[in-house]
Amino acid sequence: MKPQRKVPAVAVRRLPLYLRVLEDLAREGVEVTSSADLARRSGYSSEQIRKDLAYFGAFGTRGLGYDVGQLSQQLRRILGLTGPVPVALVGAGNLGTALIHYTSRNSRDAFVAAVFDQDLGKVGQEIAGVTVQPVSELSATVKELGVRIGVIAVPEESAREVFDQLCDAQVTAVLNFAPTKLERRQVSVQNVDLTTELQSLAYFALGAGAERH
Repeated sequence: MKPQRKVPAVAVRRLPLYLRVLEDLAREGVEVTSSADLARRSGYSSEQIRKDLAYFGAFGTRGLGYDVGQLSQQLRRILGLTGPVPVALVGAGNLGTALIHYTSRNSRDAFVAAVFDQDLGKVGQEIAGVTVQPVSELSATVKELGVRIGVIAVPEESAREVFDQLCDAQVTAVLNFAPTKLERRQVSVQNVDLTTELQSLAYFALGAGAERH
């Protein structure tokens, strides 16, 4: 199923949350739900949910709602989650290690298939069943495994070089945790700067925002 028009990135990023809600409903034994119920559970409005889904076609039946199992399957197809999704992670430090353990325990979809680090002292170590490889093997391994998603968990000064290596290895989507913005045409990048996120939260906890509560 292909979207009928260009889909905003923010709408795509909401789909996994809708999928999580639907799968929670399925575990509860719920077979049919409504946009109002999805709104209550997801935190988004009914109108927003219907608009997001409409980018990909017509779902549900007026007056009856959505078939939980069917909509879950459709969202999985849209997101490309029809099977396990291999991920290449660069950076076996504290953050990278935590990410590997988290995905191994909590994700039924994406999993870290390969991990790389430039520190030869870490090469050969095993993290949650994945052996750390030298960065020099990144391109060959990524191509061999057919990986299309990369995760960058390295210091800022190394991020650009790692990003270029991932792109050259034909990775088409990157989650970047380094505190620098990375961009390249034809590559989808989500930049997550933990420092600035915490600084903005400080406004609500300790700054002027806190004084208004």
